Amino acid sequence: MRKKRVLLLSEGFGAGHTQAAHALAESLRMLSPNIQTRVLELGKFLHPTLAPFVFNAYRKTVATQPKLYGMVYRAQYKKSLNRITQLALHRIFYAQTAAVIRQLRPDAVVCTHPFPSAVISRLKRMGLDVPLFTVITDYDAHGTWVSREVNQYLVSTPDVKEKLLRRGVAPANVQVTGIPVHPNFWGQHNRDELRHSFGLKPLPTVLVMGGGWGIMKGTSFLEHLISWREQLQIVVCLGSNEKARASLLEDSRFRHPNVRLLGFTKEIDKWMDVSDLLITKPGGMTCTEALAKGIPMLFYEPIPGQEEENLQYFTQLGLGESIRSLDTVDRWFELLTEQYPAMQQRRETIVQTTRAYNPADCSRVILSMIGAEEQMVDEDRYTRGPELVLAGKG
Repeated sequence: MRKKRVLLLSEGFGAGHTQAAHALAESLRMLSPNIQTRVLELGKFLHPTLAPFVFNAYRKTVATQPKLYGMVYRAQYKKSLNRITQLALHRIFYAQTAAVIRQLRPDAVVCTHPFPSAVISRLKRMGLDVPLFTVITDYDAHGTWVSREVNQYLVSTPDVKEKLLRRGVAPANVQVTGIPVHPNFWGQHNRDELRHSFGLKPLPTVLVMGGGWGIMKGTSFLEHLISWREQLQIVVCLGSNEKARASLLEDSRFRHPNVRLLGFTKEIDKWMDVSDLLITKPGGMTCTEALAKGIPMLFYEPIPGQEEENLQYFTQLGLGESIRSLDTVDRWFELLTEQYPAMQQRRETIVQTTRAYNPADCSRVILSMIGAEEQMVDEDRYTRGPELVLAGKG
């Protein structure tokens, strides 16, 4: 019997969309031996020369003109991509998409970005007969995600589902599954073993993320963080931003034994396990990974738009706090250094709160709807603790 084929489409407008696609691909294969997956950043796949220019322009706008980005986000908030915009996307970027679909012959298409979702929706109006799943990768529902041809929306919270219903999506077409994270985040590692393997001391440890795009402009914020380097371990993940990492390494303060500057790593799940606090921009994927790990968060300068909505969701649940000034950082660092056992207990409390989130749900729904659930393995062996049920706001 031919394995079921799932094509997962994303775009490079931020790492989170593609991370979600890869997370789903991995978990689908893990949960069912009857699945083949393929992940494509569609624009980059079809236009490998042009797409990087578009994505870099987007990143530069977000980094240097966040208020402008926020204005555009809010102006289009209730609007779906109109037919003219969809046609333009198709003609400029996605004209070969139908040929890709014919070649790969997927049994389902899963989109983790609104642009490929709109393109597949257009193809469905033109006669394409394939189930379309759209996974919304934030704790908000912008209008560009909405297309009548989407067979099933998989969303983060009941709040997001309600927003889709108000935009005319049928209740049967929306399921609350939580945002998918890679199976590496489903379980927890032994912290003592991780400390030893990473060469860390048994000290409170703070993980800092968000430097991959150079969004943490300047070094004054980081300089303040590492002023605590005698009492805390500070791990700064700079992703693929090797230029920023090399620049920081030239400063002797960042070459302290209690300061670690990470480049790109596939072990963020382990670094979260060994850390007591995460300082991050409130991107949907990073926050959900932290949710799965039960690590408290401090949020740094959200981009106007979806990051503000993500921040609001996690702060309302008591899983994080916005950094309004450096006093916020100092207060948390004092708690870590002076009340370390109590802060570790706080993390255990968060872990109990996050039993409201089951990272396998999104994959399980897709497998069920494409008829692959018969051979699904028991995911309990991969997850920590008992069955989880997603919580909403209020």
